Amino acid sequence: MAASDSVKTLQAAALCSICLDYFKDPVTLRCGHNFCRECLTHYCKRAQASYARSCPECRDQFPEGEFQVNRQLREMAKIAQKISPREVKESRGERVCMEHEEPLKLFCEVDETPICLVCRESQVHRAHTVAPIREAAKNFKGQIQSRLELMKKEKDEVLALKSSEDRESQKLLKQTNIERHNIVAEFNQLHRFLEEQERLLLAQLEELDKEIVKRREEYVAKLSAEISSLGDLISEMEKKCRQPESEFLQGIRSTQKKCEREKFQHPVAFSPEIKWKIWEFSQRNPFLKRVTKTFRDTVSATPKYSTANVTLDPDTAQPRLVLSEDRKSMIGGDIRQRLPDNPERFDTEPFVLGRDGFTSGRHCWEVEVKDEGDWGMGVARESVRRKGEISLNIEMGTWAVERWEGEYTAITSPITRLPLSRPPKRIWVYLDYVWGQVAFLNANTSVLIYVFPPASFSGERIYPFFWVGLGSQFRLHP
Repeated sequence: MAASDSVKTLQAAALCSICLDYFKDPVTLRCGHNFCRECLTHYCKRAQASYARSCPECRDQFPEGEFQVNRQLREMAKIAQKISPREVKESRGERVCMEHEEPLKLFCEVDETPICLVCRESQVHRAHTVAPIREAAKNFKGQIQSRLELMKKEKDEVLALKSSEDRESQKLLKQTNIERHNIVAEFNQLHRFLEEQERLLLAQLEELDKEIVKRREEYVAKLSAEISSLGDLISEMEKKCRQPESEFLQGIRSTQKKCEREKFQHPVAFSPEIKWKIWEFSQRNPFLKRVTKTFRDTVSATPKYSTANVTLDPDTAQPRLVLSEDRKSMIGGDIRQRLPDNPERFDTEPFVLGRDGFTSGRHCWEVEVKDEGDWGMGVARESVRRKGEISLNIEMGTWAVERWEGEYTAITSPITRLPLSRPPKRIWVYLDYVWGQVAFLNANTSVLIYVFPPASFSGERIYPFFWVGLGSQFRLHP
């Protein structure tokens, strides 16, 4: 039975059939029917028979004065009498105005609250913008549901990101495990001194494992927290959308603000330094296979980076760049110089290449920079685009880091922010052509800035690459 029907039944049961009003001091006859004491007394006085009276309902006779006080019915009548018309309407699923006891059919967009038709004509709401409550609820519910869809998609993206990074962590741990077995196998054939080196390297790998696991746990914790947060918000919004329209619209602006949350910033799971350390172990393993019986032979067999004497190629410099006479430094100018538009020259972007490129070996060079202005450096393929607007990324043939608007980033897709503890003054650029490795180190602190994942240069010549913004400059060393 519906709530409104139950209220009506309760009120009907609390009415006296003689006076048709709520029971007052109700009494019960032996036939079970109930009447007000005063109504029954008057009824009996009007009856003709002196010994017996009959029930007004069923005509069952009863001796005069033979009835019992019904206290429970008296209390029920009091409760039924207190039920207001507003409560009756609300029992039928209609919310009514507390002041006028009229249905809430309008929504005041200024006060963000449902109102009745009487409220609409009052001084309080007369100048306010209102809309039918059903129309307002439909509009806001549509907005909330669209936000819900975006949040669900974002949650799926975060879940996918979590899964992807977990696979990467397993891959990295697998690599460290492979390196561990390789190191143990090689060091079993060496002297006591090299056995000590073996223990040292294993300890480093153990620390690296702990660091990887720690980073993974921190990363998963961040993703899990975001997933939980999105899940709670989605549940809250879904529950909100299931509310009655008038209740749903209560504080709707606050609900909208909850939905308009900032998009989750994907954290970096594994720093370039971790990958660099693992890569260093992978480089060391082939060397260990070639070691002889003495540590001196080992040291002499270590692959070295050769310091390249890099100079800038004026034939590639964009016309606004001003190169020094020794081709070791450059500044970004604001006047376009009259230079031949040869095929090698960058014509739009402030880029320049080194004069000499590389097709083999391991090379490094040092660049002095300032903690001001915009600049970038790295390496580029010979086939890099020279004309028009150019997007810097690995797919376009550039591996570079840059300072842009005060922030240091590695030019990846998406951009990787570099959390540097202090701005670098001198940067070493490392190029290992065979392994396809490009790395950047702070020359003053020997701290790794960033290392790109191994790439295949496919036999193509690779050149030092630089760019500067207006007024910015750098210098090559030596």
